[in-house]
Amino acid sequence: MEQLLQFFILLPLLGFIISLFFRNRNENAIAGIAITTMGLQLVGLLFFIITWASNGSNILDIKHFTFYKEANVEIFIDLFFDKITAVFAFVGTLITFLVAIFSRFYLHRDSGFKRFFNTLLLFFFAYSIIIFSGNFETLFVGWEFLGITSFLLIIFYRDRYLPVKNGLKTISLYRFADVCLILALWMSHHLWHENITFLKLNDLDLVSTHIEEHSYYASFILVMIVIAASIKSAQFPFSSWLPRAMEGPTTSSAIFYGSLSAHIGVFLLLRTYPYWETILSIKVLVIAIGLITAIVATLIARVQSSVKTQIAYGSIAQIGLMFVEVAMGWHFLALIHFSGNAFLRTYQLLVSPSVLGYMIHDQFFSYVPKQYGSINKFTNSIYLLSLKEWNMDAFQFNFLWSPFKWIGRKLNILSHKTVLISLVIIYLIGLFCFLNEEMIPKQLDEILHLVFAFIAMLLILKSFAKRTDAITVWFMIIASQFYILLSIALLNDEYEYTEILLYISGLIGASILGFYCLHKLKAIEKNVDLNDFYGYNHDHPKYGFWFLISCLAFVGLPFSPTFIGVDLMFNHIEKDEYLLMFFTSISFLFIEIAVLRMYARLFLGPSKKQNHPIAYRSS
Repeated sequence: MEQLLQFFILLPLLGFIISLFFRNRNENAIAGIAITTMGLQLVGLLFFIITWASNGSNILDIKHFTFYKEANVEIFIDLFFDKITAVFAFVGTLITFLVAIFSRFYLHRDSGFKRFFNTLLLFFFAYSIIIFSGNFETLFVGWEFLGITSFLLIIFYRDRYLPVKNGLKTISLYRFADVCLILALWMSHHLWHENITFLKLNDLDLVSTHIEEHSYYASFILVMIVIAASIKSAQFPFSSWLPRAMEGPTTSSAIFYGSLSAHIGVFLLLRTYPYWETILSIKVLVIAIGLITAIVATLIARVQSSVKTQIAYGSIAQIGLMFVEVAMGWHFLALIHFSGNAFLRTYQLLVSPSVLGYMIHDQFFSYVPKQYGSINKFTNSIYLLSLKEWNMDAFQFNFLWSPFKWIGRKLNILSHKTVLISLVIIYLIGLFCFLNEEMIPKQLDEILHLVFAFIAMLLILKSFAKRTDAITVWFMIIASQFYILLSIALLNDEYEYTEILLYISGLIGASILGFYCLHKLKAIEKNVDLNDFYGYNHDHPKYGFWFLISCLAFVGLPFSPTFIGVDLMFNHIEKDEYLLMFFTSISFLFIEIAVLRMYARLFLGPSKKQNHPIAYRSS
């Protein structure tokens, strides 16, 4: 039966590829492909689960495909099936199937009809990879695709300001979760000395032995996993992104943020539970996060005026309780809770537009103010805090992004041409040291690799904060990637040239394509600064599409060989190289944010031209 698992990955991918070949006006064909794909997946999955259950419900695991293999590293696709997979796969497929049918009529004659169904099929493919994944690498492939499809659906109405702004907020937090998961993978490689599968994590004796021998490293891995799960499931203090993400069509809000995508954090905790079930501190941390989130989200949901925001925080509160259930070991209850919450929130969001129709009958002012007292002052304070969503947006801005923006703005010296030329010369010196490392003293080698990693981080932070010429920003981002590569390769004698080629092969193609799009855009529009949202996608959709592809390839999305190169590169950072890991992590955190910010400011938002309808900034 293990051989059949690949069917549930390949079918959504095939449906996505076929849907690309139809024009937007062929609505019946596009919707038909999506509905047929999900219908076949649902029927096949139902028969598979029945057959699997009748044969004893044994865990299935198969090593499917090897991307890269050398002496110490093997990157491969591993598929896994157990009761958790069965529940998440069936619920996800059924909800996606129903939403696809609903969307066929809901988005009829919408200019983005094809774009929506393309993205929906890509999301379904990503979700299937995550649910059927048998190791962290396979899960991370789906995790990355899920993040970018979320961004694309939030900015579905890409000629408006708020969807684009909230899309950038969401993808920024998603990137933070990505980096946490990358760090967990990195330390896991050093802890297990292999690409550990989830099947091996079910071996309690093996896991207990490793945790006892390497308790510090195991704790680091688990904290990173908990942070990644908390962000993905919008737990406190990261809850505010979920209602902001509901800027897309109601159907995408239903499937993404009401039902499936928001529960991926719960799935991650369930899948890794054998790893941390014996560690009391991690269980207490997960329970605390879940309880605080449930209380705060319930208070916020009760005072919000928007029905979508109420549903979003209601779902967040229930997911918080699921965190508690997982930590307590009540997994059967957590799976039932997930299924019920997913179906309920999907239904609520799909009917949410009709709520206004019902509420129109309740237009009379009926509020009666109460007498003030000590208790009322306390409740009123909680009320105001809940109205402001407990200032979670301000917390994230002030503590996550603002310090790095401040650093980036202070690095004006990096904008001077002489400094940029100096950076090229410094890089060439570093390249010479790498090619002739036998001539370089070991002490100098250890200093140089940190210097190059630090320069890479400064370049990224400057590009993140810079608002002038986009071409200069693009050059800085490219330079930072090559500095990162050099900083890691310089200290590692085992770094193979094939690994370097894998990493830069995707970078070079993406860099050239991005430069071409920016050059053409500047030749036509004369202005490619980043001071505002210009909405050039309306007049130059082809350049917008190819620049987006170059951005996604540049940050190492799984369709680019750079994705494998990033995994190999992190594998060569030793677990005691804390400074190198810190500089590299900060760089990777802001690379994706910087390039997608460039794409959003140039091609998305209200157009500056007056030759077509323009949406209000508040719409």
